[in-house]
Amino acid sequence: MSITTEAELDGMKRVSEAVAVTLKEMRNYAKPGMTAKEIDEYGGEILNALGAKSAPKLTYGFPGWTCISVNNEIAHGIPSGKKILQEGDLVNIDVSAELNGYWSDNGGSFVLGEDIHQHQALVSASKAILYKAIQYIKGGTRVADVGKLIETEARKSGYAVIRNLAGHGVGRSLHESPDDILNCYVRFNRTRFKKNSVVAIETFISTISSFANQSNDGWTLVGNKGGFVAQHEHTIVVTDHEPVILTAANEIWN
Repeated sequence: MSITTEAELDGMKRVSEAVAVTLKEMRNYAKPGMTAKEIDEYGGEILNALGAKSAPKLTYGFPGWTCISVNNEIAHGIPSGKKILQEGDLVNIDVSAELNGYWSDNGGSFVLGEDIHQHQALVSASKAILYKAIQYIKGGTRVADVGKLIETEARKSGYAVIRNLAGHGVGRSLHESPDDILNCYVRFNRTRFKKNSVVAIETFISTISSFANQSNDGWTLVGNKGGFVAQHEHTIVVTDHEPVILTAANEIWN
């Protein structure tokens, strides 16, 4: 969507605050030995208390309030009671929701407890690359150039990117145009970011894989070559200067 009134900006701020706070509180709540379902139910309680509706449930009938992906899962992980989190797991929580007709999206990967499997370097790279990408975005910036930046920074850090997952417009629905904010350079993509538009920018930084495939459960995405992926995501408003980060309350950069 494009922000044209103060009321629209306020609506986006409210829903973005809801998803950001939910993500932060879920991350803080997660402990080794808990099931993904326990953490998801906790997130659902927060969303409901804030008057927000789970976007995956509302849009796709997803079997959870949020997406919780663990270790080799890239995204869209089902928060089941059989998924028991362990010390050192690479965990990703993605929270998106609707509130009063406005939609927002955010996510973040983190190491649960002690980093006994050495995932923190990957997580830190993903955070840093997202920060650089967001600071680069202004009205008129080419979407393809943001993809080039992400891909280049990933390679500098010794990683790859997932080439078939993308950030997207958001605001009046969960996924809007542009729907092709990829983590790689696509030279024929001439789309440019527009001032006052709302977009969800996300990284998919990978140790080995370069494409995401759907697993047999019909939801969970896994890498074509295995390995691990860290994802971080903010919803922002594009300006002529630094973007407005609507989901800053998730504290994924802290």
